[in-house]
Amino acid sequence: MIIRTLAAGDAEAYRALMLEAYGAYPQAFTSSVAERAAMPLGWWEKRLSSPLDCLLGAFDGDELAGIVGLAFEPREKARHKVTLFGMYVNADHQQKGLGRQLVEAALDEARTQPRLKVIQLTVTAGNEAAFALYQRCGFIQYGLEPLAVRVGVDYFDKIHMWREVAV
Repeated sequence: MIIRTLAAGDAEAYRALMLEAYGAYPQAFTSSVAERAAMPLGWWEKRLSSPLDCLLGAFDGDELAGIVGLAFEPREKARHKVTLFGMYVNADHQQKGLGRQLVEAALDEARTQPRLKVIQLTVTAGNEAAFALYQRCGFIQYGLEPLAVRVGVDYFDKIHMWREVAV
């Protein structure tokens, strides 16, 4: 398994895996399949080229098997923070430690940015596997956002977590 930064040329694979993620775990993402499927390939290419985002992909041969992103804060007073987002490992590669490898790769990437002090994320309440993964990677819960995501008629809370980048 190779983990590397995604580039604009990876847009088709990134789009396909994210659409799979939105469909498989709609409560985990604020975007829906319908919203993102309507976006042209150029939108996905731009996302992968943005200086405010860093997207890492795990490849099993030529197959993009997992992804995680870092969103850098552009505002001067918050540039010390980064948000981990878009974490997903496809079903064929789950339960094999790839999620941890992706989170650790994101932490390593964050450590290359000297200004960063804090990495934060949200995880859907009730997603015990993801919550436990983030805890194993040093994240601590600091809050709960009730009714954060609505899927159909159901609402889901989000747990807010953080950790220091350098630790």
